[in-house]
Amino acid sequence: MLTAAEWEALRLTLLVAGEATVFGMIAAVGFAWVLARYRFPGRVLLDAGLHAPLILPPVVVGFVLLAIFGVQGPVGRWLDAWFGVRLAFTSAGAALAAGVCAFPLMLRSVRLAIEGVDPKLEEAAQSLGAGAWDRAVTIVLPLAWPGLVAGAVVGFAAALGEFGAVITFAASIPGETQTLPLAIYAALQVPGGEATAARLSAIAFALAIAGLVASEALLRFGRRGAGA
Repeated sequence: MLTAAEWEALRLTLLVAGEATVFGMIAAVGFAWVLARYRFPGRVLLDAGLHAPLILPPVVVGFVLLAIFGVQGPVGRWLDAWFGVRLAFTSAGAALAAGVCAFPLMLRSVRLAIEGVDPKLEEAAQSLGAGAWDRAVTIVLPLAWPGLVAGAVVGFAAALGEFGAVITFAASIPGETQTLPLAIYAALQVPGGEATAARLSAIAFALAIAGLVASEALLRFGRRGAGA
C-alpha cells in the first residue's frame, strides 16, 4: 500500500505531466504550423531555438527558467507585481519546466505530421471557398491526428520522467512540487529508503506501460478515422 505522501507524489506527477502536455501541445501545434507552412527570414534560428531544450542539460533549462520566471527575473517580477502569480517553486512551475523540456519532442512529431499532409488538398479546399481555419480543422489536423497523438504521448512520457529542470526551477517540495522522480531521489537519500524507491519506480514503470497501451489504441483509432 502507498502512503499518503506517495499518493500525493503520484497525483502531482499526473497533474504536472498533464498540464505540461496540454499547454505544450497547444504551443507545438501553433509553432509546427508556422514552421511547416511558412518560409520567412530567421525561420532556421526559430527552429533551432525551439529545439534547444532537447540538447541542453535539463539543469541548464531549469536555471534559465529561474532566471526568467523567478521572482527576481524580468517575467517573474512582472507576473508577481501585476497578477500576484509566482511560478518558481510551485506545481505550475514544475509543469512549466517539464513542458519546456518535453516541448521539442511534441513539436517535431506534430511538425512532421503536418508536413505529411498533401498541400494540394488544402488548395482544393481553398478553391471551393474554405477559409484557413476551416482547412486546418477539417483537413490538416484530422489527417495529422496520428502524429498529434504520438506527440502528446511522447510529451506526456517525457514530462512524467523529467527531473533536472523540475528540481532546479521548482525544487522538491513534498505535496507541492515533489513528483515521482523527485520522490524516488528523495527516498534514496534516506537510509533504508530503497524499498520506497523501488515501489515508486514500479509505479512509474506501470504509468509508462499504461501510456504506451493508450497511445497504441489512440493511434489505431486515429488511423481508422484518417482512412475514413
